[in-house]
Amino acid sequence: MKGAQKQKLGKEGEKFAVEFLQGKGYKILKRNYRCRLGEIDIIAKEAEVLCFIEVKTRTQDTYGRPYEAVNKAKQNKIGRIALIYLKENGLSDIDLRFDVASVFIDQSKRCHEIELIRDAFSITEKYYF
Repeated sequence: MKGAQKQKLGKEGEKFAVEFLQGKGYKILKRNYRCRLGEIDIIAKEAEVLCFIEVKTRTQDTYGRPYEAVNKAKQNKIGRIALIYLKENGLSDIDLRFDVASVFIDQSKRCHEIELIRDAFSITEKYYF
């Protein structure tokens, strides 16, 4: 899959993930938060918990489940980006969580499966500012 196609697929997956999360009661605060280190797909609140959500989208599972692409290096990067978000927004002493949404889209661009992994990983304090 070429870069532009992959990016379009990712955006479609994020759209389906947002709808899914809203249906589960999440309040979407920010989509595609960017800083100098990279991007977090979705920042949302579920009750009083701030959730940083990575969305992975696939059309098939030939190379594994989408969530398997969120390896330790990706987790560490997301954690560092989340800490920048917290600092920029003056947030401390807040409950937070890292979730991963795995989205499968069929050939006709319909979502046929979403799996949400709540508390998929955590970050260690060595990444705190």
